[in-house]
Formats: sequence, structure tokens, C-alpha cells
Amino acid sequence: MNPAVASISAFFPCYNDEATIASMVNLALVTIDKVGAEGEVIVIDDGSSDGSPQVLQELQAEQPRLRVITHEQNRGYGGALLSGFAAAGFEWVFYTDGDAQFDPAELEQLVERAGPDVDVVQGWKIRRADHLVRRVIGRVYHRSVSLMFGLRIRDTDCDFRLIRREILDRISLEHTSGVICVELVRKLQDAGARFVEVPVHHYPRLHGQSQFFRVPAVASTAKDLLSLWFSLVVLKGRRKG
Repeated sequence: MNPAVASISAFFPCYNDEATIASMVNLALVTIDKVGAEGEVIVIDDGSSDGSPQVLQELQAEQPRLRVITHEQNRGYGGALLSGFAAAGFEWVFYTDGDAQFDPAELEQLVERAGPDVDVVQGWKIRRADHLVRRVIGRVYHRSVSLMFGLRIRDTDCDFRLIRREILDRISLEHTSGVICVELVRKLQDAGARFVEVPVHHYPRLHGQSQFFRVPAVASTAKDLLSLWFSLVVLKGRRKG
């Protein structure tokens, strides 16, 4: 048990993840118990059109520490994260995706690295388990946003994070698209958050499809990134000047 981590709110964005979400919830609860923390799990059902709502309803009957927040309409990845961060009230907040490309049991490794002088334990993918094109796009994306936004972590796109609730309360997130991850890291840095990084495994997507690698989504992300860059880098630089 790490005395610096007394309680954890873990949450998962869920969009058509009926095949994986139950195992993610159960593994998270087992891991929270294993590290000796008080805990809860929250699932943000972001307008799923598959059997996810039924799976979650049945799981709630078995797991009293599970809360489900339902979006009647899909709000996007950022919208799901906004709901998760708002709902998570314990000392530390952990989140990852509900599609099982990350292993919730590796939360234990993040907890081990947390301490009084740490605000964010950030995962980085040992090897991205996607096909070559996505790996190349992911690498280019990370290097581009790191340069644009001055990000000081090695894997901005790794959504496997343990964050101190207190530091989250110092920032305000706005974006409802996938650029919320860049917004999150940059605003945490600006708030003085102290990061440590931990290698984690990344697994192939066995069910469902990514919503990102489509022309409209990529175009929308590029537009959002430019808007975010202007507000967080350009305007902020002018105010300092």
C-alpha cells in the first residue's frame, strides 16, 4: 500500500464497448483493492448504440461501487472526459479508455510511483499495438503537438493517467474533441503539476473501431488544435509580453 494514495476514483469513457467494459470495470476494482485504496469506478456511457447500457445495468447490480453516467447523445471523447473528471471526487483520479487497449491492472504501477511530490503519474506506451499507418500518424501527431504546445512528456496521446484531484481543481477544461488530451497536459503543466512517467502496455483493438482515423475527424481535430494553440500559446504569450 502506498500511503500517498488513500483513495481513487477510476473512470472509463464508454462508446459502444459492450464487449470490453465489464472486464475493465472489474479489473479496476480488483486493482484498487489490491493497492489498498478506497475506491470507486465511474463509466461514462457516451450515447452508446450497442449493448453497453444493458451490460452496465447488469454490472451495477453486481458492483455497488460502480456509477454510470449516461449521455443520451454522443458528446465526443472530450465530452466524456469532462463528465468523468466532474464526477470523480476522490483524492486521485485515474482514467483510461473502455476498449481494453490498456490494462487497468497496470494502475498498480502508477500508484507505486505516486507520492507527496507528484501530481500526475503519466503512462507511456511501450509499443503502440496498431498497424503501421496509425503508428506513424501517432508519432507525427505527438511530435507536432509537443513542439506546438511545449509539452514535456513523451507520450501525450497515452490516455492512462493517475492525477491528483487537487491539481485538477486548478484547471478548467473546455474541449469536447480528442484535443482535450493536449489541453489537459498543457494546462496541468501551466498549473505547476509535477509529472512522473511509467511505461505501460498497449494492446490491439479487438472490438469496435476507432472514431479518430477518419477524414472528417482528422480535419476537425486539426481545426481544434489550431484554436487551442492560439488560445494557450499565442494569446498567453502576448499577455505575458
